[in-house]
Amino acid sequence: MNLRKSYLLLLLLITQLSFSQEGVPVYSDYLTDNYYLLHPSMAGAASCAKLRLTARQQWFGQEDAPAFQTLSFNGRVSDRDGLGIIFLNDRNGYHSQKGVQLSYAHHIMFSRDAIDLNQLSFGMSAGFVQSLLDETEFLNSGDFDPNVDGTIEQKASYFNLDIGASYNFLDFYAHFTVKNVLANKRKIYSEIESDNLRKFLLSLGYTFGDKEKVLLEPSVLLQLVSQTKEKTVDINLKAYKELEFGTLWGGLSYRRSLDGAQYVDGNSISDQRLQYITPIVGVNYKNFMFAYTYSSLLGDVKFDNGGFHQITLGINLFCQPDKYECNCPAIN
Repeated sequence: MNLRKSYLLLLLLITQLSFSQEGVPVYSDYLTDNYYLLHPSMAGAASCAKLRLTARQQWFGQEDAPAFQTLSFNGRVSDRDGLGIIFLNDRNGYHSQKGVQLSYAHHIMFSRDAIDLNQLSFGMSAGFVQSLLDETEFLNSGDFDPNVDGTIEQKASYFNLDIGASYNFLDFYAHFTVKNVLANKRKIYSEIESDNLRKFLLSLGYTFGDKEKVLLEPSVLLQLVSQTKEKTVDINLKAYKELEFGTLWGGLSYRRSLDGAQYVDGNSISDQRLQYITPIVGVNYKNFMFAYTYSSLLGDVKFDNGGFHQITLGINLFCQPDKYECNCPAIN
């Protein structure tokens, strides 16, 4: 990989990671029965309270490679109200962030009875995040930069809000969320950095098939970053199979940026868009859940041939005695 390709890769990764590191990043972990990570309106929307632990590691074998973990819990506290909490820990080289988000959701049921799913939900998350830039190792490389102190850890904390709505009707669902609604600067990298961290998310999905055989769940996730106008789309397909011990499920997700970048490839100019593919496998046993995802970056320009590994562990608690009569894995 030549130097020009390396520069392009750096630009692609910076734009993807710098905006994803404002609160909970938008990875593929939402597909492991974890839509609450993206959409606060899903707090308490399901028939069970959900405890989820996720751990993501990028580029095994690379020093200071990005790593990310979340611990989340959400559930109903009344017939119409749900609460949730997310703890996050994100590290990417010398940059890191820790934070907590608290969520409230209100659910309006239009159902004819307790097992007929027709639910409109509104939610809000309030998040507090502390970002850190560790400069203490910068000068050990032998290079001198008068703008770098080299002896301090820069810290900045900020508060922000996510708001959104969800609609679950039988086998269909739709979620819309605006992340980082407030104008807010971290002031840790530059005084002129934008205070617009806003991101718009739209999820749509439908489940169909025979419960006795195989259920299929196609879905899409659209993202728009307000400041840079970056747009990406996830195209997903999951399958569920009921077995004697529980449910075996898996799927495939394809993420593609709708914006490209050009680079010089020999004597010609080539174009590449950020894109990767993520196979998913999971199993539900009684009230326990385990899932594994592996994301592989596509294209000629990439930092490493290795992918991004992620594990999700979960347990469902305080479940309602009667499930909804629908093919709705995220709710039932």
